[in-house]
Amino acid sequence: MDRSGAVTANVTPHPDAREGRRPKASGGPDPQPRILIIANQKGGVGKTTTVINLATALAAAGSRVLVVDLDPQGNASTGLGIPRSARAHGTYDLLIGAAKIDETIVSSEVPGLDVVPSTVDLAGVELELIDMERREYRLRDALRGARPQYDYILVDCPPSLNLLTLNGLVAADAVLVPLQCEFFALEGLTHLLKTLDRVRLNLNSSLELLGVVLTMVDTRNNLTNMVAADVRQFLGDKVYDTVIPRNVRVSEAPSHGKPVLLYDFKCAGSQAYIRLAREILHREKECVT
Repeated sequence: MDRSGAVTANVTPHPDAREGRRPKASGGPDPQPRILIIANQKGGVGKTTTVINLATALAAAGSRVLVVDLDPQGNASTGLGIPRSARAHGTYDLLIGAAKIDETIVSSEVPGLDVVPSTVDLAGVELELIDMERREYRLRDALRGARPQYDYILVDCPPSLNLLTLNGLVAADAVLVPLQCEFFALEGLTHLLKTLDRVRLNLNSSLELLGVVLTMVDTRNNLTNMVAADVRQFLGDKVYDTVIPRNVRVSEAPSHGKPVLLYDFKCAGSQAYIRLAREILHREKECVT
């Protein structure tokens, strides 16, 4: 922070900032769904909350959505109302090849939104994957059977760069980054972008940064506003106009096993996720027209 109180970062604008949209397709719209990984190596930034509520908002807008819960904690599954008793098969079985994608999908209470849930076995899956062939490609290979059924596949990952997150990055078309407006936000974002560059170079050359969404925003906080300005200067149009406010109803909803859009549709958090879904769909449409 400089003498004037502004947040500063010794970074130059990232190359992705030059292109705020993905390239337009030369033909018609891609018939295959977009696989989006929602990722951040830092915990507590609203990653799983964004998965749950963005998926619900996309489904409410008419998209067919599959959430893949790749976090051993299983919070996305719980937040979408999938009880433990309904998780006979899940992402663990998918990764080790014990079940096909159709055998792991569970319907949620949200029309048009399905889930591949997380189970307790997922916590130890890395030890089993370490000696398997194509260990980084297990999720990508498994999802091929589900691609024609959905418009979007959203993958929730652990808040760390491990073999599970790596599987998500290799399987994904693009990465959506939830970013909390705090002092070390840009430093963490810089590390994440370097990780994406390495994955592009070695494992998934088509991986792109879909965008960054600012979460837990409190506009009354000067630090929040300064960090938000720095992030927008750093990444340009890659930062969504929509921000997710700090909202108690968003925090309460998971304890009821519901997305906030079902828990309290009119609250500020619900309306923000609806706007985010609308903005994402609008940008996606611009890319293929």
